[in-house]
Amino acid sequence: MAEESGYDLVNISPKADPPVCRIIDYGKYKFEQGKKQKEARKNQKVTEVKEMRLSPTIDVNDLQFKAKNVSKFLENGDKVKVSVRFRGRQLSHTAIGKEVMDSFVSMVGNCVVEKEARMDGRNMVMILAPKN
Repeated sequence: MAEESGYDLVNISPKADPPVCRIIDYGKYKFEQGKKQKEARKNQKVTEVKEMRLSPTIDVNDLQFKAKNVSKFLENGDKVKVSVRFRGRQLSHTAIGKEVMDSFVSMVGNCVVEKEARMDGRNMVMILAPKN
């Protein structure tokens, strides 16, 4: 029947009992499947990871300015990696960096701490995500 009508016989579900076959134009079918996949990819939301670097000796006004920028990133749906870089003797006072991170999170406000602050070499890193 498929050859007579000029279409292709496609085995849709070979493991079913009995197997399911359809008579369709296979080229058109593949084209429509590709179109659906492309549309699904277009509607997908890609989350970026932005980064904000802080210092243990940062001033309050600078911290507020950076918190305002981070809150804009979070409103756009991006994740933010906040890092505090320790230089020289600052490395022995990591508690100060932890305090800076905690005050920064309280300034940003509308966020979820995805990964808590932890040391990564000379940096203390924390990841913030937008609150849903």
